[in-house]
Amino acid sequence: MKFKNQTIVSGFLLLGLTDDPELQPFNFCLFLLISLVTILGNLLIILAISSHSHLHTPMYFFLSSLSFTDICTSATTIPKMLMNIQIQDQSITYIGCLTQSTSVFTFGGFESCLLAVMAYDCYVAICQPLRYQVILTPDLCVLLVLLSLLTSTGHALLQSLMALRLSFCTNVEIPHFFCELAQIVNLACSDTFINTLLIYSAANIFFGVPIVGIIFSYTKIVFSVFRMPSAGGRYKAFSTCGSHLSVVSLFYGPGFGVYLSSAITDSSIKNAVASVMYIVIPQMMNPFICSLRNREIKTALKHILTGKPFIFFCR
Repeated sequence: MKFKNQTIVSGFLLLGLTDDPELQPFNFCLFLLISLVTILGNLLIILAISSHSHLHTPMYFFLSSLSFTDICTSATTIPKMLMNIQIQDQSITYIGCLTQSTSVFTFGGFESCLLAVMAYDCYVAICQPLRYQVILTPDLCVLLVLLSLLTSTGHALLQSLMALRLSFCTNVEIPHFFCELAQIVNLACSDTFINTLLIYSAANIFFGVPIVGIIFSYTKIVFSVFRMPSAGGRYKAFSTCGSHLSVVSLFYGPGFGVYLSSAITDSSIKNAVASVMYIVIPQMMNPFICSLRNREIKTALKHILTGKPFIFFCR
């Protein structure tokens, strides 16, 4: 069989979530709405935190970083899907596909690391409250965020560089609504052992390690909370990290579901639909979770939307 290098092949075809043309207008409207809600909701969170000095604390700094990541993830995947539906063209260039997969890898890994950092923030706030300002200094907070971003970006670039060495045959159809690196590797005709190894390594590093850190932090938090003498103190401690636990569950839960479904079923379309649950829905829901469970954020948002004075409540 004669291999064609991807520099000769014009690009890939994103098959999307369905091949039924009657459902395409519905998909366009649905994902356009999801994209607008995601961007607007996360922008409001960032604006509320940045415009109120009382919210310039480590917890809200990490939260605004998470909102920024959610905006970037949504802007990476959904617009190309909407454009393809609108112009009825499923094609994406080779460079565009690699750029999209690199961005998804970058922001997915960044968000996973951020959730681990936020778990550490909860641990310090509950288990060592008197040393909170001493431990989580502004410099350390910025360093943790930058380190998370640089690490995920470096690994994503490594994945893309290794993908450049692959050769592809005539089949360039990706059964997905965005360029997932695993799907690109599956289309390759050349040896993909190293690429597959890197993908599994990324899963262990950027999802396994943060999960272990989150579990460790919350184990310490639970033991510390149960030692509190008052029920009110225990309730306040749990409510402090309630929104973070919800975000963690929404981010990792569907991801594990997609992994299990891909192992059980060979349906690429079902896997693509399931992928919406971890690459689209969490980014849309995070602003609602953070605002509905956080009194300070709700008050700041009311101040922005209505112009009423901002009243700060201590954490």
